[in-house]
Amino acid sequence: MEQSKGKLNKIYAMQLATIFIGFIIFGFSENIKGPAIPRIQFDFMLNESELGTLLSLNSLGYLIACSFTAYLTKIWGIKWVTVAAFASMALSGVLIFFSHHFAMFSTSYFLMYIGNGMLEIGLAILSARIFVKNTGTMMNMTHGFYGLSSTVAPLLATGLMKVTIAGHTLDWRGMYLLVLLLSVIPIVIALFSTFPGDDISHEDRIPLKALLRDRVLWLMVLVLTFGVVSELAVGGWLVNFLEKAYGWDTVHASGMLSVFFLCFALARLLLGPLTDRIGFVVSLVIFSGFSALCTFVALAGGEGVAFLFAVSGAGIAMIYPTVMAFVAKRYPKGSDTAITFTVTLMGLGSVIGNYLIGGVIELVKYLVGEESPTSLLRGLQAGYGFIGLCAALCAITGIILYVHLYRRKEVI
Repeated sequence: MEQSKGKLNKIYAMQLATIFIGFIIFGFSENIKGPAIPRIQFDFMLNESELGTLLSLNSLGYLIACSFTAYLTKIWGIKWVTVAAFASMALSGVLIFFSHHFAMFSTSYFLMYIGNGMLEIGLAILSARIFVKNTGTMMNMTHGFYGLSSTVAPLLATGLMKVTIAGHTLDWRGMYLLVLLLSVIPIVIALFSTFPGDDISHEDRIPLKALLRDRVLWLMVLVLTFGVVSELAVGGWLVNFLEKAYGWDTVHASGMLSVFFLCFALARLLLGPLTDRIGFVVSLVIFSGFSALCTFVALAGGEGVAFLFAVSGAGIAMIYPTVMAFVAKRYPKGSDTAITFTVTLMGLGSVIGNYLIGGVIELVKYLVGEESPTSLLRGLQAGYGFIGLCAALCAITGIILYVHLYRRKEVI
């Protein structure tokens, strides 16, 4: 009995190691590009349009990976899909290192983002199968590791690019190689571990058609989309807003963004148990509402309460992992399909949402009058207000979802 229990604990520990290290590497691979981009642009003599095309491979690779990862999971099992995701990332690191022509580099970069997309879906499915107890706590904790590694990633990249080995400076190619080769660690762990869920027969799994008829899943797509648009938009617009609206210098504006990410990561690491205690749907309403309130008060209060922009990160951070926890609980035999469907539509919605923010800024500038000295300020306030509105819509959709589930006595 004790031997069996010890074996189970060892397997669970290896499963946790795969997920935690996986999210750390995922955060590194997605966020080391900041310091490397100027050097990549210089080395390949890229103009802004070509650079934009390169960066758009992120969304394209992610969406393509979403389209086939769940299918591969049914055929290969989650263990081998996870190994394949890590392997493609490690391989892309080797190819990037040897890329001296832009065509090969862009292909290698695209492969890395295919691996990233597979990894995000794979880790979400794996987490949904493993965390059957304290699901909200564990989901938020795992995504907290992603937040911490994302915070460290730019500093890590900057430091590694200056390292010299045997008289050769690593630069951005060597930096990508070393960081992406870290994927070998979870590959080894996964190969010696076993994962639950692959033994579920195809007949027992919930088919996609049945999921599409569930109004709850569609409401959850809306909750996730509004939440993620608000989350991702801060990274793209906060520094710009503080510099142009309040005249902050880049150092102070970037510092506020760093505080946002710190609040973001700490919330996921520390507040996860609350989601299990008060319920996932109620948590979604409270945390997204808190984020919206912070954003609107920061806009209305002006520069003196700008710190609330950063505090809003503590609320919006909870949306993605809590939605994943909800899906895992509601669809235990169809979590892979449900997660893939939800995240894919969220990806499409977030692209549209970020375009809308730019459109709102330009529209308000036009309505105020391009010649007006306040046109840019009003446009930026409206655009950032749209970010707060997305958080508010996330909360409102959460309330609609709660009422729907309460009537059916299915609140989670």
